[in-house]
Amino acid sequence: MIYGIGDLHLDYLKQKPMDIFGHNWIMHEEKIFDNWIKVVKKDDLVLIPGDISWSLKMDEGIKDLSRVNDLPGMKVIIKGNHDYWWESKKKMDALGLENIYFIQNDSYIYENIGIAGNRGWYPKDTEGFTAHDKKMFERELSRLNLSLSTIREDVDKKIVMLHYPPFNFDLKPNEFASLMKEYNVDICIYGHLHSEGHKYVVEGNIEGIQYYCVSSDFIDFSPRKII
Repeated sequence: MIYGIGDLHLDYLKQKPMDIFGHNWIMHEEKIFDNWIKVVKKDDLVLIPGDISWSLKMDEGIKDLSRVNDLPGMKVIIKGNHDYWWESKKKMDALGLENIYFIQNDSYIYENIGIAGNRGWYPKDTEGFTAHDKKMFERELSRLNLSLSTIREDVDKKIVMLHYPPFNFDLKPNEFASLMKEYNVDICIYGHLHSEGHKYVVEGNIEGIQYYCVSSDFIDFSPRKII
């Protein structure tokens, strides 16, 4: 099985309460871990599209990452907009977390399913979208292209993990969706949207790609079955 759950927003130091987004976030870590243990088996794969830990540095983030590592299943992770602890792939791989794979300009193969991904960026119709945002948008698009290019063509399916939704605020697919279509991606999962932001969730099959939102609060803090 392949599951997805994003935006864990773990906080080992207990300095970032998430209930500002609603009462359902109270004790959200306990909900996530309890549901995970009930649902995920040892040989399953869990895709986590960003915002894993509130930690600012790796020496703090390792505490949250270790808790994820110890949960059932193999985990594949991309960077979210709040993952400030994220460092070079070489440094992260050197942490010795045997059950976590960090995607950074590369991909992961699970039972002949290719998995690519990257953070993404705010859509261009975001209010106040700046020249800096345009530069970041194009850089992230280029990095997704690089990640997708590393997947063998003989895989059975292709999955992309994004943190930001690949849709504009008018809910139409943006350039990230167009790039995935060029690579014949089958499934895309994304997160980032919380509380009132759920009104911007887009799911279903659009031009041959099946989209799932897996923000933890959107899926009631329980890993969502993807395949």
